[in-house]
Amino acid sequence: MVHPVLRSEADGVLRHPESCLDEAVGLARAIDLEVVHAECARVNRPQPSILLGSGTVEHFAQIVEETEASLVILDHALSPVQQRNLEKALKVKVIDRTGLILEIFGARARTREGMLQVELAALTYQKSRLVRSWTHLERQRGGFGFLGGPGESQLEMDRRLIGDRIVKIKKELEEVRRTRGLHRKARAKVPYPVVALVGYTNAGKSTLFNRLANADVFAKDLLFATLDPTMRQVTLPSGRKVILSDTVGFISDLPHGLVAAFRATLEEVDAADIILHVRDVSHQDSEAQKADVHEVMSDMGIDPDADDRVIEVLNKIDALDEESREAILAQTARNPRAVAVSALSGAGIADLDRLLDQRMNAHRHVVDLSVELGDGAALAWLYAKGEVLERRDDEAQAHIQVAIDPADLARFEKRFVHG
Repeated sequence: MVHPVLRSEADGVLRHPESCLDEAVGLARAIDLEVVHAECARVNRPQPSILLGSGTVEHFAQIVEETEASLVILDHALSPVQQRNLEKALKVKVIDRTGLILEIFGARARTREGMLQVELAALTYQKSRLVRSWTHLERQRGGFGFLGGPGESQLEMDRRLIGDRIVKIKKELEEVRRTRGLHRKARAKVPYPVVALVGYTNAGKSTLFNRLANADVFAKDLLFATLDPTMRQVTLPSGRKVILSDTVGFISDLPHGLVAAFRATLEEVDAADIILHVRDVSHQDSEAQKADVHEVMSDMGIDPDADDRVIEVLNKIDALDEESREAILAQTARNPRAVAVSALSGAGIADLDRLLDQRMNAHRHVVDLSVELGDGAALAWLYAKGEVLERRDDEAQAHIQVAIDPADLARFEKRFVHG
């Protein structure tokens, strides 16, 4: 595993090179690769043909020989020419950061939609790499298994075939997007507000999801432990029901092809009533990770600083020392759009629940309604959709003061108020 530290990137960079290397090793281990050597390599002058300096390449060629490694991963984007030249120099298969992330996504995708999205991103990536770098058919890359061995593909993957497949996948994903839109319309009729979790991978989104929803979604200290979106109905302390949606984790240098391919999934975030940006405040690169998530959200047309739907959830406060924890708690106490929690221990979850309730009720109107005592359906509807603040009954009617969304009030009047 090699993390190149380019001089142009080193000036004013938010990230620590060692932290980037650790993340890259974590990515490799996420698909059960055994990392026998990991190193940061300083690059003073990037070489167009090979990226690294010739001396650095010789150094790694020796390590490859000594460790008998069968794969070299460069934690950086490589051009097709650079990849081919490095493979010749090191005499082993070489993949870059994009290839590694695509490999992980390919291993993690479980739903039909997830698999289509990964294949689309992988084919788009692979299309630029259809250079005749190998003379023997068995060494040609095929599909999107970049780590596969000889004989993996028996067919020549030319640009026309890949182009045809890309067009077909895009049509299938458009159908998925249409279906997802219909599901959203169906939910709007229920209607339960949607709370979407977003954040850097491994920030603890799935653990928080499980804590809030009393669910058992796969959550592990593993990069990209979950890929396909998961939804659960959650009841807030006020009795209000919401739909909680867990989404794919973001990561630095996330390939733009992947962001585009996962547009259908990310639309769930765009359509959400509340967006919880889950952050790992115990991580030394927490601010850099925040910047990466903000960049992806901005690409989606969401301004994280100005959009009132976005709430920052500062997670993993249990991993902080007492002084740092107190500083975070003081910071969130002054910020109505932030809350500090530990999804693992449950600390601060009650504060998050209260904040969600406040946000949900912020757009509600308080109205006085009179309902016939015998109209049980209308009374039940008001209790289910609104928050009854006060009730006084006389012989014939229930006089209710209720906090309710304007849309729900309109539905109530259409359904139960006659004349």
